[in-house]
This record gives sequence, structure tokens and C-alpha cells, in this order.
Amino acid sequence: MAAFSQSSYAQTNAPVTPAKAETAEKADSKALEPKIQKVEVQGNRVYDERRQDTATKIVVTQEEILRYGDTNVSEVLKRLPGVTVGGVQGRGGDIRMRGLGAGYTQIMLNGEPSPPGFSLDSLSPDLIERIEVIRAATADLSTASIAGSINIVLKKSVQTAQKELKLGLFEDGGKFGENINYQVSDKAGRMSYSISGNLNHGKYERPSYSDEVRIDANGNPYVKTHTYNLGWGTFNNVGFSPRVNWNFENGDTLTTQSFVNANRFDGYSSDARAATVIGILPKPLEEKDVLPLYASDFQKIHSDFAMLRTNLNWIHKLADSAKLDVKLGVNYNKRSSDVGFAGYNKDNAQILDRKSISGATDKGLTMSGKYSAPFVQDHSFVFGWDGAYSKRGETRSQVDISNTLPLINLDENFNADVTRMAVFAQDEWNVTKQWSVYGGLRWEGIDTRSSGDFKANNTDKNNTPYSIHNRFSVWSPILQTLYKLPDSKNDQIRLGITRTYKAPDTGRLIPRRFISNENTQGSPDSQGNPNLKPELAWGLDMAYEHYLPGGGMLSASVFFRRINDITRTDLSQDVSGRWVSMPVNDGQATTKGIELEAKFPLRAMVEGAPAIDFRANVSFNWSTLSSVTGPNNRLDSQTPISANLGIDYKLDKIPLTLGGNASFQDGGPVKISDTQSSYSVPKRVLDVYALWKFDPKTNLRVSLGNLLHQDNINIGSFTGNNGLIQTNVTPTTVTARVMFEHKF
Repeated sequence: MAAFSQSSYAQTNAPVTPAKAETAEKADSKALEPKIQKVEVQGNRVYDERRQDTATKIVVTQEEILRYGDTNVSEVLKRLPGVTVGGVQGRGGDIRMRGLGAGYTQIMLNGEPSPPGFSLDSLSPDLIERIEVIRAATADLSTASIAGSINIVLKKSVQTAQKELKLGLFEDGGKFGENINYQVSDKAGRMSYSISGNLNHGKYERPSYSDEVRIDANGNPYVKTHTYNLGWGTFNNVGFSPRVNWNFENGDTLTTQSFVNANRFDGYSSDARAATVIGILPKPLEEKDVLPLYASDFQKIHSDFAMLRTNLNWIHKLADSAKLDVKLGVNYNKRSSDVGFAGYNKDNAQILDRKSISGATDKGLTMSGKYSAPFVQDHSFVFGWDGAYSKRGETRSQVDISNTLPLINLDENFNADVTRMAVFAQDEWNVTKQWSVYGGLRWEGIDTRSSGDFKANNTDKNNTPYSIHNRFSVWSPILQTLYKLPDSKNDQIRLGITRTYKAPDTGRLIPRRFISNENTQGSPDSQGNPNLKPELAWGLDMAYEHYLPGGGMLSASVFFRRINDITRTDLSQDVSGRWVSMPVNDGQATTKGIELEAKFPLRAMVEGAPAIDFRANVSFNWSTLSSVTGPNNRLDSQTPISANLGIDYKLDKIPLTLGGNASFQDGGPVKISDTQSSYSVPKRVLDVYALWKFDPKTNLRVSLGNLLHQDNINIGSFTGNNGLIQTNVTPTTVTARVMFEHKF
């Protein structure tokens, strides 16, 4: 059956689609007759969404989420097929499906696009019921998912009364941290409730260094700068998630769920630079022109973030197995930061004192609903709407004190209203027992209105107000089908055709400039572009699946996307000579790939074998940009190859489970423009864990992450009259975690 029902119905914890619900209800009524009691027993089987749903989707259970004792969701996602995490190993980063991030991968919370300012790393894995990796778009979810969607489903239903406490200790680079998780759930008549909370505290100390070589138009180096950086600080996080379910006599259900999160971060960073002239300076440059502006600097950051999100979900059952599902949600978040920067010359005299204060608030309202009914036998029709409104306000001020450098004093205000509205219709049709078809059509429109003013050096003469209005809409037809091969209960093929898009986020539409402390090609100012258009894509997905005994499977899938009005980052110099990066629409891109996956329990395949579970996956991705000449003109620095190999071994004679996962993420060269390119070293990560069960209610979990502690290396190069080669090296460390778990 089609995944569109599951992707949304999963949020109400109903493990069946409407058509299946009708069948189940008929089975329940017939089960009253003694002659067919077996039907009722079969109806209680666990529904395998990945196998039965028409749309391709991977469901990660809570057991898999908690297996390694991860403290953030990014670490969980990096082990999934086709999913990679950017940035430094073990420190989180942008989430990528099929090697693409930066808006190509949609992150959702309970089936809705994540609110502004939301970070997956602020969410404790203990609050999550499951994770859905949705490879092909469905009409009842936003189609802003060119690469795919990752849906984080928070815990909702209460199966049994329980109290659970988890106490954790972790170590990273000699710095320690603690985390506490607590959950209470119970039932009282037709009402059930659950309260979850988590508290995290940690410290870090992370060195890194870089080498910057300037080259002339002929490629000859003339100056080299070595920079050593040390960053350290503390972070604190507290989360609270209450939820209440009511089941009424008429079959209706009402669920309210809230999520409260607060973060505080205090970070410090120091840089020390040493520059050496190693060649002939291009005329008319002198030595003072090529040496770094600051021989050393010191920066401190204090930031606070608070977020509140609450949802109300009402499900009303109608006649003939019809159903009305309505959701209402509100969210609010507030961010503030205080940054201080001090720059020093080669004589260790301070030449700049810069202070900047910024704050932002986001307020939002969401409302969605859908009506589902089996009007025709073997069909499941769903009609619905999905809307959201958000209002953002942002301020930023910057004050410079210097006797030798030009002052950049700023006073900025920014406001934005974003309205999103969508309507959709879809049908799920069981053509035969072997063949099911899903067809959907979604219209989605986004209206953005923003205004603000930019005042430089506290003079009205330099005041630059702006007002921008952007509006666009997208029609997304979607077709997906599942065909189970005749004379086989274990083989099936899938096909999907989708229309998706990527909308520019509000920040990239605003023409205000963010000033870099030391302006270079590698660290330019950044500015938005009010003329950005959405990227539109047609997609094709195909898959073959073979299911093995004991829940194992083998699968092979391919995908193709053709994207118009691609967005890339343009780097140029303004009239004052400062380097500025700005997003622009520029041409067309194509991306394609192959994903292979295997998982199986050895004992189900070989009688008498140890209780070992194997899982492995590998993905190959290719892409090209029409606006950048090849080779290596990949889209969004797409990850070309990623792979995972994992093993879990449950010993028979002692209550111990051992496991490990090895992951590989290829890098290589990327041509960003005709004058700019980058190179990243492949990343290899090895994680292991051990779980000891003292009794059915008490566990001890020990895990080691990033055992290979490979350095993270990235190289960026710029050619032309102001050429530059910059190599950044970030050492990584082994992380250790110990978690004590007890259910009362």
C-alpha cells in the first residue's frame, strides 16, 4: 500500500493505511463469528511499512536509534543507507541524502517542515519514536525534497505504564560531560500521558590549523601564512516533552504534544598567525600588503536559544471507515548572541576591538487537515490542506574601536513574514494482490515579505532601507507503484515519478551583508539575493527488493533528478575591493545514483549459527552543473560514495550484546566555478558498543565513537590575479560514552 498514508498516519501511530484500516475493521467484525477466528489473529501482526507501502521508505525503530547511546540525532543518521553528515567527524553537520544537503534534503518533525531555527542536535534521541527516510515525495507532505525527506517522529502513544531513568557520562578529547534522561508514562481510563525530559552538560577543547599560500596569475607562490586555532567552551541543554492522549467513546482521539528546548553556549577561540614571504611579490604589491591583517586574535561567544512547539491533533471517525484528521500547532523560538573580537598586530598590540550583539525571534502557526475515505473498493482517497505562517524579527548591532583601522559600525533591523499554503489530493489503488498504484497532486505556494534597514557608521546618510516581496508556487504531480513478482512472496519492484522543488530560505533573499573579520577569498563577506528563484526538479526512482527470512532483505535502487534554475554561490569583489559571496541562479543540473543495501540475521540463514545481525549499504552519486565546465563540476559538493558495514552479536550464555559500525564517506575534488575549486579527504569512522543486561529492567551501555580519529582535511583554491590555496586540518578524537538505564 502507498506510503503517503503511512508518512502521515505514522504520526498518529496507526500502522495501517486507510484501505488497510477498512479491511481490518471488516476483519474485526467478522471475527465475532467462530468460524473465522484466525482472521483476527492475523490482523494483529506487525505491519511492515517498508515492505508493504507503495512508496519507498526506510523506517528506523527506537531500538536502532538508541543502540550506540548517541547523544545527538546526527550521529544516528550517519549510519542509515544513503544518508551522510557533513562537517567534522563526530561533531554533527548538515544532513545529506544522496550526497546533497543545503535545502535539497528536507528535515521534518512529525510530518511538518521543521520550524525556523530548529536544529536536530537540540533533540535528544530518547524523545524519538522512530525516523522515516522518505526517498520519493508524496502529496500529503511538502515536496520541498529534491533529494528526499527525513521525518523525525516523536513519541506519542503510551503502550504500558513505565518510569525510566538514564544517566550518562561522555568524554571527548579529555573533556567530560553528563546527560540525564527521564520518562514517566501511564494510563488513566481513556486518557494516557507521558512526560519526557533530558539534561545535557559538556565541555570541549578542539585545536585546528591551516596553511594559506597566495599565488600569482602564473601559479607561482609568493607568501605563506600558517594559522593555529584553539577553540574551547561549554554547552548546556535542557529539553522537556509532555504529551497527553484522550480516546473518546465515539472512537475519536485527541492528542496534545509539546516540545520545549533551551540551549546555552559559551565558546572561546584564539588564532596565532605566522606569515613568510616565499617568492617574488607581484607588482605593485609590497610586503605590508600581503601580510595578514591580524597576527593573532581572540574571540568569545555567548549565545542562548529557547524553543517552544506544541501541537493538537484531533482524529474523528466517520461512517463507512472515513476519517477526518486535523492538526493545529504553534511554535516560538528566541535566539540571542553576544560576540567579542579582539585583533592584534605582530607586536601584540591590540588594533581592533569589535563587539556585536544580535537577537532574533520566530513565531509560527501551522494548521493541516485531511479527509480520507474508501469511496470505491480497493481505493483509498485522501483530500487535504497544509498551511503555515511564520513571523521573524531580527536585530544586529556592531561597534568597532580602533585607532588604525577603518571602523565598521552597524545597526540592522530585519522583519519577515512567510506564508505557506498547500492543497493536495491522492488515491491509493490496489489494482491486484500483486500490484498497487499511488497517484497524487499537490499545489504548494510560498509568500515571503521582508523589510529592514541597514545603517553603517551611525549616520543617516548610510541608512539603506529595503522592502522585498517574493511569491512562487509549484504544482507537484506524483506517481508511484509497487509490483510484487508472481510466484514469489519475497521479490518486488518499485517505480516513482515525482515533481519537487527547493525554495530559497528567507535569509538568502535579504540583500544585507554579513561582515567577515578578515576579508579574503576563503573568508568573504556574505550577502543575500532578492532575485533568487526556486529550483524545480523532475525525479525518477526505481528499486528492486528481495526479502529474506527473519526480517532480512537485499535491495538495489537507482534515482535520477533534473534540476532547473540551480543555485550556486558566486564569489566576486565589490568596488571597494572586499570579497563578497552571494547566491545566484545559474543553469541546470542533473544528479543520479545507485544505492545497494543488505541486512539479515545470520541465525535465520544458517541453522545453529551465532546470533549475529549483518547490515551493509553503499551509495554511488554523480552530478553535473551546466554552468560550470567539467570535470568534477558536482552539485553542492555532492558526496560521491558513502558506505556502512555494521554487525550486532548477541551472546547466548551471558546477557551481553556487542556491535560495531564502520562508515566511509568519499571526498575528492569539486569544481565550484571556473576560478574556484575544493578538495576533501575521504572520511572513515568506526564506532563500537557493548550492552550488558543486568535484568529485564536494568542495562549498562558503553560505546566508543570515531575510533580511527582521522584528521579532517579540506583544501580550497582560487585562481587568477589574487590566487589562493588554503588547507584546513582539524584533528579529531575518540569519544567515549557510558549510559546506565533503569526502568522502574
